[in-house]
Amino acid sequence: MKLSEQVKPISYIKAHAPEIIRALADNRQPVVITLHGEAKAVLQDGTQYEETQETLALLKILAIASQQVAEHKVRTAAEYVVAD
Repeated sequence: MKLSEQVKPISYIKAHAPEIIRALADNRQPVVITLHGEAKAVLQDGTQYEETQETLALLKILAIASQQVAEHKVRTAAEYVVAD
């Protein structure tokens, strides 16, 4: 996905908000909002945002687990089994 394909000035966003929101839901491509020619914000569909946040949370868990393995802060499955 290239963000450069969906770059709009804030004045365009203000004038075409309903149309842009419909397009976000339809094509799920975020829109980069510019102010004075510089990218200042990204507008995206709510569902896409939630999915991105869930993905980031999972990646954070994986990064923490990877760090724990590298630091030898892990236990084997046998260490969790309680012997009777």
